[in-house]
Amino acid sequence: MQKYFQFKELGTSYRQEFMGGLTTFLAMAYILVVNPLTLSLASIKGLPDAMRMDHGAVFVATAIASAIGSIVMGLLGKYPLALAPGMGLNAFFAYTVVLGDKIPWQHALGAVLISGVFFFLLTLTGLREKIINAIPVQLKHAVGAGIGLFITFIGFQDAGIIVKDDATLVALGDLSKGPTLLAIFGLVITVILMTRGFKGAVFYGMIITAIVGMIFGLISVPHKVVDAVPSIKPTFGEVFSSFGDHSFWSTQMIGIVLTFLFVDFFDNAGTLVAVANQAGLMKDNKLPNAGRALVSDSIATMVGAVLGTSTTTSYVESSSGVAAGAKTGFASLVTAGFFILSLFFFPLLSVITSPVTAPALIIVGVLMVSSLRHIEWNKFEIAVPAFLTMITMPLTYSIATGIAIGFIFYPITMIVKGRIKDIHPIMYFFFVIFLLYFIFLK
Repeated sequence: MQKYFQFKELGTSYRQEFMGGLTTFLAMAYILVVNPLTLSLASIKGLPDAMRMDHGAVFVATAIASAIGSIVMGLLGKYPLALAPGMGLNAFFAYTVVLGDKIPWQHALGAVLISGVFFFLLTLTGLREKIINAIPVQLKHAVGAGIGLFITFIGFQDAGIIVKDDATLVALGDLSKGPTLLAIFGLVITVILMTRGFKGAVFYGMIITAIVGMIFGLISVPHKVVDAVPSIKPTFGEVFSSFGDHSFWSTQMIGIVLTFLFVDFFDNAGTLVAVANQAGLMKDNKLPNAGRALVSDSIATMVGAVLGTSTTTSYVESSSGVAAGAKTGFASLVTAGFFILSLFFFPLLSVITSPVTAPALIIVGVLMVSSLRHIEWNKFEIAVPAFLTMITMPLTYSIATGIAIGFIFYPITMIVKGRIKDIHPIMYFFFVIFLLYFIFLK
């Protein structure tokens, strides 16, 4: 094992890798709670059961998909990089596709699976890198920031801090309500922990908030800590039922598949480079085993869709594990082990409600919006598509709409500015695709 992961060459040890893997798990363990609540649309009242995914089944799918993805990344990619259903992509799945477009969640899983297959094929053929390079770096940063704003907006809604208003669309909620006060407390605690540099601050913030909620009677105290693993039957294999439904094969689904594909592109590539650079694994500004790492991500996405969860992707929280000493894929195996172990603690996680997870969404949004600093705001032809990409995501409640509008405006502003040579031919293809997306949207 030491020889396979090159412990000696990289100057690491079992203890160092174990602590790194544990730290990564603690930093991203919130996904075990947030993802089931998101995909089951727990914060939305009055929905028919058919629109909601089974909470327990999604929990199991999340844990297993995260474990399998991390194992594949560890063994194949050999990077200290853990995978789990991505934040932002799960919000797009639940709030845009299922809630907004009224598309069955089985069809949404079908779109995830297809995007994973395309991701896999594009990686094997080398086209993936060409497509990523064709998209302007400014728009990549705008997409990340826009998703951050969208996630934060959802967090404020889940907390009851922002509510709908007939006159102004949105307004400040009643801050005197118990659940809202609990969410505000959780936000303050998490901000303090993050500011002080605590590893796993988001996870610990949720734990402290849940305990306070139980003390004040806002959250029910669990009767068990460990119990049998919930059944995954309600979601397992349901993805295949969508392919036999003629309504699945629509023009609208093209835009949905492309959105899953693009966001996973940006998310995985950016995270991989950032974590590898932090761990000192970059060689001559290139990533060793980059192809294997990207294949690992696509395999995890396909497996996750079959199990019953949204796109599984690399987590930037892995950087916390690297900071704790992780340098090899063995740390990813350790993280995977903890995800498997978490399957038996479902009753304990039942205390984590929407007001408890809301601060995590807001904080993740803060981290994602930091990419705005890389956009050239002094260049109007860049600022317009970047700003429209970013701002339309939360305002339209749709990540896909934000990406589409940005990709349509970019060629227009660049052509008018006389920078035709700076536009990659692939961007014209995106322009046509997303224009058709809006024309046939209804």
